Amino acid sequence: MHTWEECLRMIAANINEQQYSTWFEPISFVSFDEAQQELTLRVPSPFFHEYLEEHFVGLIRSALYRYFGERIRLSYIVTTDATHGLSQRNAAGEVPPERPVRPDGGNTSPRMLQQLDPQLRTDYTFANFVVGDANKLPASVGKAIAQNPDQTTFNPLFIYGPSGVGKTHLAMAIGNAVRELHPQKRVLYVSAHLFQVQYTDSVRRNTFNDFINFYQTIDLLIIDDIQELAGQAKTQLAFFHIFNHLHQNRRQLILTSDRPPVALQGMEERLLTRFKWGMLAELEQPDKVLRRNILLQKIRRDGLRIDNAVVDFIAANVNKSIRDLEGTLTSLMAYSIVNDSDIDLALAERVISRTIGLSKQREPLTIDSIIEQTCNYFDVEREELMSSSRKAPIVLARQVAMYLAERHTSLSTTKIGAYVGRRGHATVIHSCRTVANRLDTDTAFRERIKDLEALLK
Repeated sequence: MHTWEECLRMIAANINEQQYSTWFEPISFVSFDEAQQELTLRVPSPFFHEYLEEHFVGLIRSALYRYFGERIRLSYIVTTDATHGLSQRNAAGEVPPERPVRPDGGNTSPRMLQQLDPQLRTDYTFANFVVGDANKLPASVGKAIAQNPDQTTFNPLFIYGPSGVGKTHLAMAIGNAVRELHPQKRVLYVSAHLFQVQYTDSVRRNTFNDFINFYQTIDLLIIDDIQELAGQAKTQLAFFHIFNHLHQNRRQLILTSDRPPVALQGMEERLLTRFKWGMLAELEQPDKVLRRNILLQKIRRDGLRIDNAVVDFIAANVNKSIRDLEGTLTSLMAYSIVNDSDIDLALAERVISRTIGLSKQREPLTIDSIIEQTCNYFDVEREELMSSSRKAPIVLARQVAMYLAERHTSLSTTKIGAYVGRRGHATVIHSCRTVANRLDTDTAFRERIKDLEALLK
């Protein structure tokens, strides 16, 4: 004990007071085995142990070598559940075991943990998740995870796509299926915004270790709208350690975002790298066939009677998101009840015109028409735009075409890239970002793009 106190004095002399009080005062001396040359310390949480290993391992090693000699071995007893007195022993630098152990060496039963409200909507299931070309792959992956949540092939599952295409529904459907098939699993859904609020509150209340420890008990963690953590460096650090712990222990993570990792700005690179470890699954805007099937399902669910011609009209005109389809049906029911009238084409046209303004509008823009107008505007041949030429005028026209296609069509970045010279979606995202940045700073360029967009209308 006397020698460990000397180590602490050396450590205190090499870091500031706040660092010492935060990371070293909570450490407790447990024992020193002279025969084995092993020093054992107790730390309050797995996160605490990981942080020491990542940020102070060099300083700790120097102090130990100075006062104990170079044969010294360091072990930690890590508190994993203060409420139930649970802990695990880790040698410095080792990965924690898959399941915590009690002080007597036995395994911790999941039943010893408190019951958890998963925060899932029970009506978001695979049974009412309509599958089509735009979401077939993510749905298949989600079902595979639900069947075997301990596999690592799709961990993490990163679901991305524009607002209103069913990301939250799919993520919750996986969670509900896991709870049904594996009732012993601890499942939790939380929005990134709520995660940020919880983190801030834990720091303010000095319960940060409890916050980290709670999340490290989850078997399936769903974080919705992960892009909202952008720019939140301290929250990202906390999530980084939670992610590492869950992933190392084969716990499943599901993340949703309105954009792929390559387009997430303000996110630490080490997190972006981890987001790509498992499966990136894009949910695209629903095509007309999928929109029609979604409408038919909701019509059957609500017991409505709507002619097929009206369903086809809605599917053709409400083409941005599933939320718009739901909102249109709700509005149609309300107008029908208030006016005591049938839901016919005339009512559908009037409602859509008032809610989302798509009635009697021209056909939606196609990528072909965008490319044609862009080539004419920049005086570039279509073959040149599709080619691999790096000439500045051609590159500019190509980037603008991809930007306008992403802005004015429902095509995914993957499909846009494939159409424009078989390029990858990362190239499309880079082009869109380049054009958007120039629009923010170049007034003349902004006026040119406005002129081009006017020609498209």
